Amino acid sequence: MAPDDIPLPPLDAPAVHLSMSSWGERLERLLSTRSRRLFLQVGLPWMAALLVGLVSVLYARWSTDAYDVFRDWIAGRSWLAFALTPGLTVLAVYLTRRWFYGAEGSGIPQVIAAIHAPRDADDTLMKRLFGLRIIFGKLAVSLLGFLGGLTIGREGPTVHIGAAIMVETRRFYPRRSVRLERRLLLAGAAAGLSGAFNTPLAGVVFAIEELARNFETRTNGTMITAVVFAGLTSLALAGNYLYFGQLNVTVSLGMAFVLPVVLAAVLCGLLGAAFNYSLLHWRRWMPERVHTFRAGRPLWYAFASGLLIATVGVATHGQTWGSGYDQARELLHGTAPLSQAFAVTKWVTMVASYLAGVPGGLFSPSLSIGAGIAQWVHAAFAWTPMAAVIALCMTGYLAAVTQSPITSFVIVMEMTNGSAMVIPMMAVALVSSRISALFTPPLYEALAEEKYFHYEPPPESGVGRVEPTAVT
Repeated sequence: MAPDDIPLPPLDAPAVHLSMSSWGERLERLLSTRSRRLFLQVGLPWMAALLVGLVSVLYARWSTDAYDVFRDWIAGRSWLAFALTPGLTVLAVYLTRRWFYGAEGSGIPQVIAAIHAPRDADDTLMKRLFGLRIIFGKLAVSLLGFLGGLTIGREGPTVHIGAAIMVETRRFYPRRSVRLERRLLLAGAAAGLSGAFNTPLAGVVFAIEELARNFETRTNGTMITAVVFAGLTSLALAGNYLYFGQLNVTVSLGMAFVLPVVLAAVLCGLLGAAFNYSLLHWRRWMPERVHTFRAGRPLWYAFASGLLIATVGVATHGQTWGSGYDQARELLHGTAPLSQAFAVTKWVTMVASYLAGVPGGLFSPSLSIGAGIAQWVHAAFAWTPMAAVIALCMTGYLAAVTQSPITSFVIVMEMTNGSAMVIPMMAVALVSSRISALFTPPLYEALAEEKYFHYEPPPESGVGRVEPTAVT
């Protein structure tokens, strides 16, 4: 925190004619005040950032373990998925609507709303979207989604949890303000993304480009401090790893490589725009009877969504289960090919998972869909290295969905150590995000404004006839 955010209390002892004991009392008060100020400026943010890093690492392990349990359950008995996936989807939606309203989706729209939305006198928005209830609900319910094989990621929830942990420290400051809360939210969100992907630079860029949409010196200091300490915690517990492993590729940046870059950008831009459209305008494309069913019977709709996800998962021999991290990593390293229809089938299960309303992120599923699109581009230009095309398409599809091109190529570059691909990845990210912007607004901002900028009381029964808004 900046020094002027934590004012020193006045020292009301007389300035002259002080006895030795009076000077001692004044010195004791001064040291006490300065110690408290140092704690608020340094100690508290550092401890909160370390906690964010610890939770990020633990959540990553728990989500992996939950998904592994699901795969063990259905190994050799795929029919079991038709009971597990719909049942756990219903349970996740019920818990979210009944007790953890505000924890749905990835959590990034909630952070954006808290940073930019107008606040009321009772601070209702912060109570709805943050606090210990949300932290616990986000963790517990999203793990049910992983246990059910849903197409969700852990990175968005980690951003939400990181912001919630960091903003809880505002209770220790003597003078709270909206400005202080926003600074803490940004720092926690950046630390959460950094801890989730082990990408500290991407955490800072994400907070500036996607969340804040500006750059402020004081925010910069707090944010970088949080990212550093969350990253150190992740480094100590998980090691210095690359999220998708080393990208070993040498690419000639000649005119011939322009063609796969352009094709990757166009395909990723269009498919990413289609995903955004499906979440933002579901009332337009969804049949009226399904629309009414979704609004009036959310738990039955969740069951139907889970049944669809199970059906696609079984039909694709398990390729669409989970976040898609394993599939993208295996394809990137050439250890396991994917079906040519993987991008489409994964897209379908991703849309179904988010429209159901369970807590979960979209970063990892988006990256895996990008890897699937890369198979199409590579089929057209077989002379290009497959790993290079995958890096391009992961960047392009993530940029199209988020419409944050700088964050997207920095994330992929850091995840794969793909510095040799910076220029092509930048080009794909910029073009695909522009193509997506022709059809839809930025997804996270649109969802934040639609769902959270104005207070909506939670349904009294938790599962009542309240028309849900698609959140991600």
